[in-house]
Formats: sequence, structure tokens, C-alpha cells
Amino acid sequence: MAPVKVCVIGTGFAGLCMAIQLKRAGIDNFVVLDKAAKVGGTWRENTYPGAGCDVPCHLYSFSFELNPNWSRRFAKQPEIIDYIEHCATKYDLYRHIRFETEVTEARFDEGRGLWTVTTAGGETIEAQFVVSGLGQLSRPQYPRIPGLDRFKGKAFHSAHWDHGYDLSGKTVAVIGSGASAIQFLPEIQKQVKKLTLFQRSPAWMISKDDRAFSAFDRWAFRNLPGWQWLYRTYTYLLLEARFVSLRRANSFFARMATRQCQDQLDKQVTDPALKAKLQPDYPVGCKRILISNDWYPALAQPNVEVVTQAVSEVTETGVISSDGTAHDVDCIIYGTGFETQSYIAPMKVWGRQGAELNERWRNGAEAHKGVAVAGFPNFFILYGPNTNLGHNSIIFMIERQVNYIMQCLAEVAKRNAATLDVTAGAMSDYNTHLQEAFADTVWNANCDSWYKNAAGKITNNWPGFTVGYWWMMRHPDFAEFRFDGKPA
Repeated sequence: MAPVKVCVIGTGFAGLCMAIQLKRAGIDNFVVLDKAAKVGGTWRENTYPGAGCDVPCHLYSFSFELNPNWSRRFAKQPEIIDYIEHCATKYDLYRHIRFETEVTEARFDEGRGLWTVTTAGGETIEAQFVVSGLGQLSRPQYPRIPGLDRFKGKAFHSAHWDHGYDLSGKTVAVIGSGASAIQFLPEIQKQVKKLTLFQRSPAWMISKDDRAFSAFDRWAFRNLPGWQWLYRTYTYLLLEARFVSLRRANSFFARMATRQCQDQLDKQVTDPALKAKLQPDYPVGCKRILISNDWYPALAQPNVEVVTQAVSEVTETGVISSDGTAHDVDCIIYGTGFETQSYIAPMKVWGRQGAELNERWRNGAEAHKGVAVAGFPNFFILYGPNTNLGHNSIIFMIERQVNYIMQCLAEVAKRNAATLDVTAGAMSDYNTHLQEAFADTVWNANCDSWYKNAAGKITNNWPGFTVGYWWMMRHPDFAEFRFDGKPA
């Protein structure tokens, strides 16, 4: 089989955005690979009760494919999947997608200037460019607790929800209190007999300004020229303004954000003992700020117990906390999030001179502007290192990255080259300045979060306003790249 121009990995928002822009540029010689049987990425995997987006849906969607028919301000998972499938159909992507095709490795051939992508089924695909759309939230993370395999009841991760298991009347343990748990716990609390939440660290919470869109709202979005763009722009600016509370950990705006979060805790939790368990001891924003109206009320229900002692062991019948208390349960649900430091794992990627990317990143993932890595020519990452946000829509960032990559592809063709590779010096300078920008931000405060690696290096977040990222990504500086060879 002849090499394809581009091999895209993943069919979430990132992978599909890349594929759509390839089509819009008149590039039809590409393939999209996905391990599953349908499009959707993390939204395909996460079907737990209450699953939805914590970014308003008019902004959590492509700027070039606005949807006037969202049913509410914060869309639920089924609507988001419908939107993703709509995009794949409208832009004729299905004929490019190979489902149930998991990528195990990609190797760069320096002599030919081509990548060889190998799948779990043993197939190999040659491509001039490879674009990873795996993102930061693709691999469920399980806690490292002795005895996980010993439990005789039902156990599953929130990202692999077992809809065939009836929770009605059951005694359930939820381990973890992150963004997924705050959505599914209030839903299952209404069904179960007893729910025990094992909370390692409480989260700061803000209210969710959600509402259903009326028939008139949807009519206006469809029929009034520019109205949906205006609403989207208003939403973007509203979220962008939130960064002022994250930029300086002890600023006036940070104190305002703390007051807002504290007010919600004070109003919704009246029991002093429970409030003490739910009171964070770190600055607002140091960990992900969660958005919910029903988390605190659910935890205050008589059938819920919040345990702050660590889980020391899982037994055949339940969970033992570090104080020695045995909690016998019928079911354990892991709300422990994702392996956010892996980015491309379990896939292996070999670049120049046999360098392997996971090994290169063993002390913390780095990329040039979040998309390119020195020594890995023609390889790009979407939603890569230091491109996550704590205040706005990741779709905005993905679109900026895809635009940047498309310009790189065009420049390679313009120069009649085989490859481009960001220089080690340019990448090093960029990441030095990037880490310096975190110095006064709230993410650099003293707390553990998935924004950091084990050594405390902030590898996930972007340290500024998104408009700053947009400005930086408008045009690549090709002086930062090396171009080699002739097309194969």
C-alpha cells in the first residue's frame, strides 16, 4: 500500500478537527485510526450517569460548525456524542476512519522520511505525517491499593460504567472525588441503600449556571444572523475573565474566587463535621475547580458517608480505611480520573536515532508550543503538554493547534521537503520561558494535582490567557524548524 500523507490517531474532538481541516484544505489522502467501534473519544467512553460538559456547549464545539439546537447551556454526554457524529457525517470522514484499529507503535525512518505506524492487529501503515489526537484524558487511572483484584463484588471505573449492573438498594463505595465523581455520585445517591465516599482531598466547588434553552432561544440561534456567534463570543469572554483569579495566587481576584467558592460550601453544608471534611486547605484553582449544584446536597443526605482516611486495602467484601475500619460493600466505583501524564501511552513512538518519546518524557512531558517535539519529525500532538486549561474551552486550543499544524504541512509542501523538525534549541527556550510563567500562578501553589507530575513540574496547563495562545499559534516561525530531504 502506498504511503498516506497523514495518519491521524483518535476520533475525539482533536482527531476529527484535524481530519476536517485536512478535508477543507483539499487533502484527501489521509487515514484516521481508532481503537473503538465508533467516534467520540473520551465522550464515547464516559457514559456514567450525569456525564456532561463543564464548559457551556456553544463554546465546547467547533467554531466552524455551530450547533443552534443544544437543549441546554451545559450539554450532557448523549448530545455531545450526537454532535461529534454529526460532524463526522457532514464532513465525510467515515470513509477515512478505520475503527477497532489500535495503534501500538510508530517508527520514523530517517532514510525515507516516513513514519511506519503499527496496529495491534499487526497491520502497518506508512505516512509522511502522524498526528496524535489521544489527548490528556484517554486512559483511566486506577488507584494503587493492595487487594484490588481480591474484591468479590462488582467493581468498575467511571470511564467503563457497567450499565447492566443495577445499583438499586446496593451498598456502594466510591473511591475518588474528581470531576467524574461529582457528576455521577449525586445521580446514584438517589438509588443506593448506602454510599461511602472515600475522599483523598476535597475540591473547591462553584455553582453551575445551567438552564434549558427555550424553543425561542433555539429559534433565535438558527434564524437571527450573528446571534449565536455573539452568544458564543460572550461566553468565551466570560470564561476568559476567570483566568485573572488563577494568574496570581494571592491577588484580589483570587480572594474573590475563594469567597465565591466558600459561600457555596457554607450555604449548602450546615453540618459542622461534614463541612470540615469538605473544606479544602489549598488555594482555589490549585487543583481543578469543579462545577456542580448538587454535589454538596448529595453528600449531606443520610445515606451518604464521607471518609477522609486513606484506603489501605481492598478485601473480598469491601474496603478497609487507614484507621482500620472495614466498610463492607456490594460495589466499588473508581472515580479516580485519568493518567494525565502519559499523553501517547501505551503507544510507543520512536523518532530520530532510536529515541522513544515516552522515555524522553520520563522526567516530564514537554513539547514546542504543545504540538511538536524535537527529534520527532513530522509528528504532532493535539491537546499535548501544557495546553490544558483551568478556565476556558479546550476546543478553542485544539483549533489553534490544528491551524498551526496545517500551516506546517503546507510549508513542507511549499519547500518540496520530506520533513520538518523543530530544533532542540527552540523547544528548550520555549519550555524554559513557559515554566517561568508558572511562578506566580495558583497552579504552582503547594498542592498535589493532575496538572503536575510526581516531581511537581506543571506539565498539563497553559499558564496564560487563551488569547495569548491564539496569538502565539497564528503562524509558525519556520526559523525554529529544520527542513530535510525530498518527498518519497
